[in-house]
Amino acid sequence: MQIALPLGLGFFLMWYFYSKYTPEQKEEVFSYLKNANYWIVGVAVVLSVISHLIRAYRWNLMLEPMGYKPKLLNNFFAVSIAYLMNIFIPRSGEVSRAVVLSTYEKVPFDKGFGTIISERVIDLLFLMIFTLIALTLQFDSLYAFITEKVPLKEIGLALAGLLALLVLFVLFLKYSQSGFSKKIKELLSGLKEGILSILKMRRKWNFLVQSFIIWILYIASFYVSTLALEATAGIELGVVIITFVVGSFTFAFTNSGFGYYPLAIAGILLVFGIQETVGTALGWIVWTSNILYIIASGVFSFIVLPIYNRKRL
Repeated sequence: MQIALPLGLGFFLMWYFYSKYTPEQKEEVFSYLKNANYWIVGVAVVLSVISHLIRAYRWNLMLEPMGYKPKLLNNFFAVSIAYLMNIFIPRSGEVSRAVVLSTYEKVPFDKGFGTIISERVIDLLFLMIFTLIALTLQFDSLYAFITEKVPLKEIGLALAGLLALLVLFVLFLKYSQSGFSKKIKELLSGLKEGILSILKMRRKWNFLVQSFIIWILYIASFYVSTLALEATAGIELGVVIITFVVGSFTFAFTNSGFGYYPLAIAGILLVFGIQETVGTALGWIVWTSNILYIIASGVFSFIVLPIYNRKRL
């Protein structure tokens, strides 16, 4: 169900929203896709490759203090396979990544997996940081859009309701002994341990700089993709960042954004006055190019990994 339900919902959302498009709108989307500059999209993919190489390098910063220094290519193959696995089975990539390192670099599974969880914690923190940056840069535009659509009184009631729910949730975590609350506490404890483990690293500043570069490359890759369409080539940096952030959430919490990503991109760009058909085309270009790269690099890594390590097994 964890796989079938998100995929089914993704298919439904695509059918539901695109069935509302007029023939002219559908033709417009296909026209944008047909006339996009795919050489530019190729440059965006190259930036993604570089970000994955840096992620592979960054991994060693966590493994070296434990006495392990895997080959950079093995790390890269493991990262590529992890992304591929996550397309089909959410969260399986973390396990497969640790298995690859255990098999080919003799890094104990528990130690490798622990570093991956800590890595995910810092990635989540950077996503939150860029979310705050995006909201700050585009606060006026978002505020104007929301207040135009929703009366201030209703906004106030909604914020009060959210605050009340937050207070109730904190009290629930503090006093409840249910299985659900224990799982949440374990998750929060894991996040705390992950952050502390990074802060205790000897080369923590190097690690944080590498993490920052990875996320800058993610944003740069998305920005370069916007240049593939004339209609999105001139959007400002703040819009690029907030659109990237919205798209990142769909990748993080669904089956790699299947069905959700293009809709989310089109929806957020519509807030900033960009036609829905343009946003839809851009969403499909970015999503498809990323998925094709992930599949290609993952399959390549599966094939090459045992060949590259044939003398080590």
